[in-house]
Amino acid sequence: MTIARVEHVNITVRDPLATANRLVDLFGWTIRWQGVAIHGSFTVHVGGEDSYLALYKQAYDSERSTPEPDHSSYGYALSLNHIGIVVNDLDSVESRVKDAGFKTHSHADYEPGKRFYFQDHDGLEFEIISY
Repeated sequence: MTIARVEHVNITVRDPLATANRLVDLFGWTIRWQGVAIHGSFTVHVGGEDSYLALYKQAYDSERSTPEPDHSSYGYALSLNHIGIVVNDLDSVESRVKDAGFKTHSHADYEPGKRFYFQDHDGLEFEIISY
């Protein structure tokens, strides 16, 4: 049996490019692609060679401040507990996270590794782990 892996996660955010640039600064990722996506909206793919986050923002009608319901999840922020990111140097990444103005919390050191958490400007929680 072939073992599956996660290639990407698609998340609706307020400003895909700003979020992507922040993740590039924090984790050393690259912007793999950006452009028009489903429903004429904008998406930025940010990550490494094997996986990435697709950061999505639905297009808005200039007369409204909220998206048109279309019976899909793309116009809504869904429940997401956190995104786990593995890093080689936990202390270095935590310094960059703090320098970017985020508060870290829930530090722990238990098998299989050390970790901390932080929330970004959109309220997304990240778990940063080092094994």
